[in-house]
Amino acid sequence: MSAPVILVTAAHGNQGKRLVPRLVAAGAELRACVRSDTSARALRAAGVTDVLVGDLADPEVLARAMRGVETVYYVGPALHPDERATGFAAVDLAKRAGVTHFVFSSVLHAITTDLIQHEIKRDIEEHLVSSGLEFTILQPANYMLRHRLLPAFQDGVFRLSWSLDRRQSMVDVDDVTEVAAAVLADPRRHAGATYELVAPGRFTAHDLARVVSEVTGREVTAEEIDAMDFLKASLGVLSLEDVPYQAEVLRAISARYSSHDFIGNPNVLTWLLGRRPTSFEQFVRREFRAFEKQMEKPCPGP
Repeated sequence: MSAPVILVTAAHGNQGKRLVPRLVAAGAELRACVRSDTSARALRAAGVTDVLVGDLADPEVLARAMRGVETVYYVGPALHPDERATGFAAVDLAKRAGVTHFVFSSVLHAITTDLIQHEIKRDIEEHLVSSGLEFTILQPANYMLRHRLLPAFQDGVFRLSWSLDRRQSMVDVDDVTEVAAAVLADPRRHAGATYELVAPGRFTAHDLARVVSEVTGREVTAEEIDAMDFLKASLGVLSLEDVPYQAEVLRAISARYSSHDFIGNPNVLTWLLGRRPTSFEQFVRREFRAFEKQMEKPCPGP
């Protein structure tokens, strides 16, 4: 009898890069869905044999992804104007395909509907809860991300595109994927659950910069940057007219996070992990060690 197949979408994204190796190591039968051949090659090199390349906004691709699958780990397309419709379609097609358990990667406080991407995930949560499928919903706080630390390591500046005085709770993506792997290994135990995934601490940008200073041994200051300049730089565009939806989402984020704190509680994550979640300081120490090792590598010759 063949092992049940788990579908992982966005399988080479922030979560996928960490989740897939865990599932492969556990001997899970995977189907990984990605958007590019480059990502597909990386997954095949990591031991995934069933890789589907395509845009989940295409109903034919989504239907093919669901075929023969028992459990779905669904991460929606971030900053995609069709994120809501794609999420609805994923739930509907999963039910039609006979999927037995749908795990949805949502967001902390999805009820905060002045954040566009939160409102979308709230709507998908409602659609999933109403679908009749067995489900688990994960609601992670803002991710601790390596690329946000690089300017602090290199230039001594920690940058955010909202008010430096507002507090936020965060979570290590590795902790999120540890929980996800546990849920996928025993979905019945987590059926019908909605879990907030939050690490300890409520930090202003100044607090975060102070932690980086203590770890690196150099002065690090916090700096607020313009969200639209950040968006243009990150997407490599000259005009926001080229990315109107993404610009609308980023404006909403900056407005909300500049006027309200975004905080949560670590109790649920602590229980799920069976240990204290990774703190921001532990995360920074881990990433700074990796940064120093990278800097020690000799430059390639001509």
